[in-house]
Amino acid sequence: MANTKRDYYEVLGIPKTAGADAIKKAYRKITKECHPDLNPGDKEKEKRFKEANEAYEVLSDSEKKALYDQYGHTGIDPSFTAEQGGDFSGGFGFDDIDLGSIFDGFFGGGFGSSRSGSRQQKGESIRVNITIDFEEAAFGCEKEIKIPRVENCDTCKGTGAEAGSSVETCSVCRGSGQVKTTQRTSMGVIQSAGVCSACNGKGKIISKPCHTCKGSGQIRKQASLNVKIPAGIDDNQTISIRGQGNQGSGGGPSGELLVTIAIRPHPHFTREGTTVHYEIPISFTQAALGCKLEVPTLDGRVKYTIPEGTQPNTVFRLKGKGIPSLSGGGRGDQHVHITVEVPRNLSKEQKDALLQFEAASDKKK
Repeated sequence: MANTKRDYYEVLGIPKTAGADAIKKAYRKITKECHPDLNPGDKEKEKRFKEANEAYEVLSDSEKKALYDQYGHTGIDPSFTAEQGGDFSGGFGFDDIDLGSIFDGFFGGGFGSSRSGSRQQKGESIRVNITIDFEEAAFGCEKEIKIPRVENCDTCKGTGAEAGSSVETCSVCRGSGQVKTTQRTSMGVIQSAGVCSACNGKGKIISKPCHTCKGSGQIRKQASLNVKIPAGIDDNQTISIRGQGNQGSGGGPSGELLVTIAIRPHPHFTREGTTVHYEIPISFTQAALGCKLEVPTLDGRVKYTIPEGTQPNTVFRLKGKGIPSLSGGGRGDQHVHITVEVPRNLSKEQKDALLQFEAASDKKK
């Protein structure tokens, strides 16, 4: 029969010119995405995971890679065909390969294994959106929010068992939540771990499940929390609150609560970082002769003197009247933008006065 095994370079998604670093990077990416611990029951990803391990074992070895590049799969083992399988335990003198050890070595573990007893899993994060006022964003505030989240069952205290009933260690996986399988391939004997079907990965057997949570040990509850919004928060920024997400399983930690902020537009002010912008209209006379104004700010009204001869679109700065810095570096400024209003529907008397003003201006020239 013809060999139907996929090309190793195709398996890793790399060109034949790829160097050692590119081969390792591609291998790590696939094994991280397709590891059985992260994808229990997903046969397709399990297949890709095994293919990637086999491809890497060859392509990461310069001698085997050279043989493979020249002769393909038959250069590694001429007697092998994908349909046959076969016993390869003595083919290359490889030691048994523990995929759990490989994965832990590359990525630091943390996904639960047969070495650590019952599988712990961190709870999922919860995302919520809240809307606050312009001033609340500037100076900070506290908001009460209500969220549905997963918590340990109050009835069974998270054990999943009815009061008075027993919780026994799974005899199949011996409490690990995983079972090892051994497969003989062209690369030697490969051991991999999968979720125990007897206990569904929990490592324990519950004889009488809790009537409240049906044996899961967790329930969904409505939680009420007070969230502190820091001064200077900007629109579409997210606050992360550790440990306020869904409760983890198997004694794992809770996830995060991610609160994304939306800011209501202000009727007068706009914002650019820590700078507040305010547009104020004045008359032609005020611009020409100067005037004293009361300018609204986030702290209340302040008096400001507009000098004579002020031109349209002039910008004045009110130092320290802007938004507090989120990092604690003081406050920004408020920029006051001057617009000059041109009068409409003038009376004859007003028009005559303006003509006299224009005539007097021409004489000065």
